[in-house]
Amino acid sequence: MEDSEIIALYFARNERAISETGKKYGRLCSGLARRILGSPEDAEECCSDVMLKVWNAIPPERPQHFAAYLVRLVRNTALDLYEKLHAAKRGGSQTALALDELEQVLTAPDDVEAAQSSAETGELLNRFLASLPDDTRNIFVLRYVYLMPVKEIAERTGFSASKVKTSLHRTRNALKDYLGGEIP
Repeated sequence: MEDSEIIALYFARNERAISETGKKYGRLCSGLARRILGSPEDAEECCSDVMLKVWNAIPPERPQHFAAYLVRLVRNTALDLYEKLHAAKRGGSQTALALDELEQVLTAPDDVEAAQSSAETGELLNRFLASLPDDTRNIFVLRYVYLMPVKEIAERTGFSASKVKTSLHRTRNALKDYLGGEIP
């Protein structure tokens, strides 16, 4: 079923929209949630929460890119759940490692003014990513959006783990330079 048809089901408040979303994007969503959370049970809870969020958001929202919309919701929901589950400790999981790698480049907003600039930062990040060669952008997205381990990125792209690590390091440094070392 096409994304536009699934979204039309949401607008019609037809519960079949949820099952069709699951059929088409269930593996993508649960895989990402499992990668972030490390637990099938937590991933299932996250995906259920996402389906409820989608049901409540559409309508009035009408996402242009439904898959990207779902990935963003799953990622944000899983990261929130991860933080909740790991508030007392910072483990050595891929989620913690990937987030720590970006911590030097992107800092979390501590006040309202900084939070308002996060939209500007998002635009800058989109422009930065658009300026990268395809391979470099794909490696960066696989690591920091899908939170894949370096070894899995290497297998998926056909590059050595060393090349992936080097690419990520150089891209983080280029991003830091692009942002002027700080969030505007």
